[in-house]
Amino acid sequence: MAAVGTGQLAVGWSNDWLDREQDRARARSDKPLALDELRPRSVRDAAGVALVACVPLSLVSGPASALAHLAAVGSALSYNAGLKSRPLSPVPYAVSFGLLPAVVTLGPPLHRWPHAWVMVAGALIGVGGHFTQVLGDIPADRLEGIRGLPQLLGNRASAIAAALLLLAATTLEVVAPGATPVSLAALVAATAGAAGIVASTLAGRADLAFRLTLGVALVAVLALLLGGRSL
Repeated sequence: MAAVGTGQLAVGWSNDWLDREQDRARARSDKPLALDELRPRSVRDAAGVALVACVPLSLVSGPASALAHLAAVGSALSYNAGLKSRPLSPVPYAVSFGLLPAVVTLGPPLHRWPHAWVMVAGALIGVGGHFTQVLGDIPADRLEGIRGLPQLLGNRASAIAAALLLLAATTLEVVAPGATPVSLAALVAATAGAAGIVASTLAGRADLAFRLTLGVALVAVLALLLGGRSL
């Protein structure tokens, strides 16, 4: 948990530091750097410390698990460093979320790779979240020359992509290991949530679409955890 926490801090703080001018221009009230409440150097240094601490903390679970975790963190940092503005913007989300199950299973007591379908489902959830996360920012991003895949596709296509990706992740969890009552209920909930993502986006409610994405992602994760299946 400590390793994951420091990794997330490094990714989050570095993102705030790199985007500070953009956030200031957009008057982001939820970003302390945009409000000049923190010094940029302090946030940059804190991100560096968190990243350094992440390495030994990851090694506690063994070299294989540490390698998977550090690769996931490195992938997320590559998004912050520039891939967010490129058509390949979904790739870091696919890599980082796809590796998360491996971080668990490569450590004790299993010391093995997870099933392939688990990693694919994680990647689908991550990419689906990426498409929805940027929905509210697409018009401003385009004006600033940001050309990630969601910005190229636009709001409607990105919302549909997010819905289909998250629905595919849940469907995979039903089909690959075999259906259970829990997984079937999750599929019904995910289908309703996916429809809600598209509908809320078409209605101009990007904030609601993002919350629904988190809800569908949570459904997928809970279906995996409560379905009684091994990773």
